[in-house]
Amino acid sequence: MLYRGAARRKGSAHQRLHAETLRKISAAMLPFYKAIATRRAFAVQWSRAVVQGNLDRMKSLLCSVAPFAAKQGLGTNGIGYFVSFLAQPPMLYYTNGTTIPPGTVQFTFEPKVHRAIAKTVFPLYRELARNECFASALAKAINRQDQRAVHVMIRSLIPSSALKSVDIEDGGFALLFKYPFSKYPYRNLLFREFT
Repeated sequence: MLYRGAARRKGSAHQRLHAETLRKISAAMLPFYKAIATRRAFAVQWSRAVVQGNLDRMKSLLCSVAPFAAKQGLGTNGIGYFVSFLAQPPMLYYTNGTTIPPGTVQFTFEPKVHRAIAKTVFPLYRELARNECFASALAKAINRQDQRAVHVMIRSLIPSSALKSVDIEDGGFALLFKYPFSKYPYRNLLFREFT
């Protein structure tokens, strides 16, 4: 996977997710998700850069709508993208992004699907950014591995039938989407990095 920016480092399995981390990442990514959801040309350019592995173009596009997110680590695997945030110095990083599950297809990232996902997840990230109580409750549920609570909280903000599963994964969450106009499932992720 191509990666630029903040170094990817090992995180301790004993680190806990904090509400402030959820709020910081959500606030940084909100303008990006809004741009993807509302600006078709921007979404098309972003998908092209992801598929081509053009990190310079990705960084430029991200900087134009979400400058703080653009200062973070940025990566692509040709089927998705990852923005990596330093949560707790010196070693704990969390990543947010959207990708087709590896092994499904290569060099594909559909703007139409990405726009649908961005529109769908926007209320979740907005709530995390603005509501400290909600962010704290979600972080606590993830830390105690309370799958039911995480499912209920996220589903309350993402009622879409395209959301097929909500899972606790790698100290964060994984949202699996499948739209009828695409052959491929996509995952929107917020997770702790271990490598």
